Amino acid sequence: MDSIKPTSTSRSKLSKTFHKVIPFKKSTKSLSNNGFCLLLPHDTKHKNTDYGTDSHRHFNKHLADDPNLRTSAAMEAFVAKLFAKISSLKAAYAELQAAQFPYNGDAVQCADQGVVDELKAISEMKRSFLKKQIDSSPPHVTLLLAEIQEQQSLMKMYEITMNKMEREIKSKDYQISSCKKHLGEIDSTNKSIETKLNVSGCFPILDNVKLSDLTTKNFVDVLLYVVTSIRNFVKLLLRDMINAHWDIDAAVRAIEPDVVFPKSSYRCFAIESYVTGEMFEGFSSGDGEDDRNQWFNRFKKMKSLSTVELLSENPKSAFGKFVRSKYMRLVHPKMEASLYGNLSQRKTLNTWQFPSTVFFTAFTEMARRVWVLRCLAEAIGEDVSVFRARKGCRFSEVFMESVTDEAFAGGGEAGGVLRVAFTVVPGFKIGEMVVQSQVYVPPVRR
Repeated sequence: MDSIKPTSTSRSKLSKTFHKVIPFKKSTKSLSNNGFCLLLPHDTKHKNTDYGTDSHRHFNKHLADDPNLRTSAAMEAFVAKLFAKISSLKAAYAELQAAQFPYNGDAVQCADQGVVDELKAISEMKRSFLKKQIDSSPPHVTLLLAEIQEQQSLMKMYEITMNKMEREIKSKDYQISSCKKHLGEIDSTNKSIETKLNVSGCFPILDNVKLSDLTTKNFVDVLLYVVTSIRNFVKLLLRDMINAHWDIDAAVRAIEPDVVFPKSSYRCFAIESYVTGEMFEGFSSGDGEDDRNQWFNRFKKMKSLSTVELLSENPKSAFGKFVRSKYMRLVHPKMEASLYGNLSQRKTLNTWQFPSTVFFTAFTEMARRVWVLRCLAEAIGEDVSVFRARKGCRFSEVFMESVTDEAFAGGGEAGGVLRVAFTVVPGFKIGEMVVQSQVYVPPVRR
C-alpha cells in the first residue's frame, strides 16, 4: 500500500503567535488546527477512530520518522496548553475579584488558592520549556484538552460577569425604588408646604416695603405669585375633570374651537386662558375712591391674613363679593354638578357662607392673590390696565411672550410672521411700562 501523506493546512493562531516570538526552522509539512486530530489522510477509506488500526500506526510512524514535524506538533500542543492555563488564571483571578465585592471570606480563600494553583502550573510549564521537556503524547489529545480547558475558563468568565451584572441590576433597582420613594416624600412635603402657604396666606415677598418704595417691579413680582396660583387651580380643575370622566378635548374645543395642539399637555393653556379671562375681567386701577394709603394698608392686610380669616371676618366685604361673583361666573352650575354631583358649594355661597372643600379653597386662594394684585396696583399710583392679544394678530416680542418654543423653531410663516392663537395670561400697562402678555403661538403647518 502507498504511503499516506499528511494534509497541508494553515497553522493555528496560537502556533503563529508563538512562532513570532521564537523562530523555528520552517517545516515542509504543516499540522491540522481543528483541535481534534492531526494529520488525517486524504483518502476517506483510511479514516478510522480505532487506535489499533493500521492507518493510526502508520500515522504515528510518520511522526516518529520526521523530527521537524514531531517538534512542531509538540510545540503547538505546548503553546495551546500554555494559553489554556493563562485563560484559567484569568478566570481564577476574576473569581477572586468577585469574591471580594461583596466580601466573602471563604470564597476569597478558595479563589486565592485557585490563583496560586494556576500560577504554579504555569511555572511548571516554564521549567519544562527551559529544560526542553515539552513533548506531549499524543499532541492532538493535548490540543483537544487545551481547547476544552479554554472553553471552560471562558464559561466561568461569562458566569462571573453574569452574576456581577445581576448584582448591579438588583442594586440599580434598589436605587430606583429608593429614589422614587424619596421623590414621593419630596412631592408630599412640597404639597404640604404649598397647602400651608395657601391656608396661612403667607406672601413671602414685600414684607418690609413702604408705600414710598413701591415700584412697577413690585407689581411684576406679585403677578408671578398670582400666575402660580392660577396654574395650581387649573391643575386641580383638570384633575377633577379627568376623575369625572370629562372629554378634555371637547372641553378645550368649547374654549378654543379652531386651535390644534401638537401635544396633549398644551391643552391646559386653553383652560388657563378661560380662567385668567374671568379672573382679570374688570381689573383696572385709578377708578377707586380711596387714596393710595388706604389701598396699601389693604394690600398689607390681604397678604398677611389667610383667606379663611379674611372671609370669616366680613363675608360681604369687597373681597367677599369679589370671590362670590367670580366663582359664579367661572364655575357654571352644570359644570359644578358634573364635577361634584351636586350644587352644594353654590348653595353655600348664596347664603354668604364659604365652603371648605379643596376645590373652593384653591379657588379662594387664587382670588385672594388677584385681589392683592389689585390693591397693589391702586397703591402704586400709576394707571394700570389689562390688555389681551387678539386671535390671529402678529406676534410681537414687545408686548407678548410665548408659552412654548416650538413655533420659533420653524421660523414662522412666509416672511417670518408668527400668529397668536389666543392669550393665556393677559398683559398689563402700568403708566408707560408694559408687562408682556403670555400667548400661545401654534407651530406652523408645512
